[in-house]
Amino acid sequence: MTKDQIKAIAKLVVAVKERNGKPVNVYVVAATIESFGIRDVDVKEDYGFDDIFQLSKYIYKAYDAITLANLKNNNQRIAEAKTFKRLALTDYITTKNTKRFIVDYSSGLIHLFPVFLQVVSIIMFGFSLWTYSKFNNLQSTAVVLGVIFGFILSGGFVQVIGKQVSYYWYNKDYHMASYSTKKIIINGVLVIIGFFILSLLVNLVIPLYSFLFVIITFLYALFIGFLLLVLAPLYAVKQRWMLSLSVFIGTVVALSLHWYTPMHPYFVHWIGILTASLISVVYLYFFYKYKLQEHTAVKKKPKVMLSLYRNFNYFFYGAFLFVFVFMDRLVAWSSTLNRDIPYVIYYEKDYEIGMDLAILIFFLLGGVMEYAIHSYIRHMDFHQLDTKYSQFQSFNDKMKKMYFKHLRLFAVSALGIAIFLYLLITQPWGYSSGFDESLSDLSIRVCVLGSIGYLFLSLGMLNVLYLYTLGQHRKPLVAIIIAFLVNIIIGILLSRWISYEYSVVGMLLGSLVFMLFTTRETYNFFKNLDYYYYASY
Repeated sequence: MTKDQIKAIAKLVVAVKERNGKPVNVYVVAATIESFGIRDVDVKEDYGFDDIFQLSKYIYKAYDAITLANLKNNNQRIAEAKTFKRLALTDYITTKNTKRFIVDYSSGLIHLFPVFLQVVSIIMFGFSLWTYSKFNNLQSTAVVLGVIFGFILSGGFVQVIGKQVSYYWYNKDYHMASYSTKKIIINGVLVIIGFFILSLLVNLVIPLYSFLFVIITFLYALFIGFLLLVLAPLYAVKQRWMLSLSVFIGTVVALSLHWYTPMHPYFVHWIGILTASLISVVYLYFFYKYKLQEHTAVKKKPKVMLSLYRNFNYFFYGAFLFVFVFMDRLVAWSSTLNRDIPYVIYYEKDYEIGMDLAILIFFLLGGVMEYAIHSYIRHMDFHQLDTKYSQFQSFNDKMKKMYFKHLRLFAVSALGIAIFLYLLITQPWGYSSGFDESLSDLSIRVCVLGSIGYLFLSLGMLNVLYLYTLGQHRKPLVAIIIAFLVNIIIGILLSRWISYEYSVVGMLLGSLVFMLFTTRETYNFFKNLDYYYYASY
């Protein structure tokens, strides 16, 4: 037997194993060899045997069980990989659940660190990146309206960044991630500028506010909107530490200018916000540049119509969500019942304090939402490997059971946060200690109703996160539009019939509708999760 014949036999052994795995008997080997088109007349010259059967006996007996076992075909390798992954995932979802909850909950709170930092800053120093406790009502109106419009006008674009940039990022298409980031940010800024040019023209025809008021409002909206737009990609590409660091540095710059210079608070705010924004922009530029140098990219542009089709539901959901969150304030501040206001919309401190305290419910539940969605993804990965395709109902039942477990965790966490909030507004070490004044009855009333509303809103948003994981994006949009209509209609009626602060009831009932609608859709989603899982791939 020549050296070439020995090599040919070795290749044939591998080919047999790739076709059938471990041979059961010599006849299987013979049939496999024939299936390769090898004839008896070829065996003598190519392999050094008289016929196929003699060659088959040699192949079957020449290698011991260990050698054969190490030659696995594709099906065997896939099965072993799934078994390994299943065993790994078993440990992934069943061990140290308390530790996982602490890690995910902390991660969720860290993601909200920029907002938390502003709350701490205003409590401790009376000054933050976009607020100042010594503004008069007119100044507060201009600033708060600017902040609100900044959030609303950028909200849809922020949502699209989260969807589209994340998609390209996870697929390692860094060129498209970079291109989409720049394009969406530019479009967002242009929309903010366009909206305020239109507002300025309308205000010239119908003079609702002074020219200076509109300019101040516009600049706050532009800077806040730009900040949100440049922070959003950092979240999408898993650079969230830079998101917190840039806002922290911007806040430190603003506080330093406020303490050590005679500069007007408006300019201090704008410089601080721009500092945080530019840090994010510079970091994103070098981050994408580094990634593009590491990976060769095929430069292309997304198809505009396809991008619009994929993202318009996310865009309008983001826009309506921020409109929903701020609508009750706009409705309350525009009511003249029990109020004498000089402008169409005029800031009211007690109402704002109540809602600012209430929104702590939402921020503190952010950690629970982070844990719940991570746990959901872990369990879905595990059970889709662990469950046979014929037992799809078992898969649905297990995931539905997990959903109810998350709801119980959400309820327990909400109860604990509610107790903390109650102590914060009633105990001497709470609000009165930080601001040297007691809460008014109106603020407490708004805080209680607003807290319930934010609780419902948080649960609804958790439901949306479940739906988004498998591409169910139309139903959340329908839910937030219906909730918005309930919010504005009920809010306007109650704030005009009873008292202006009862616009918060519109927000509460709108959140309740949003929660009920999304809970129903999420329950049906889990009942048919096998279908949605299959349809999303």
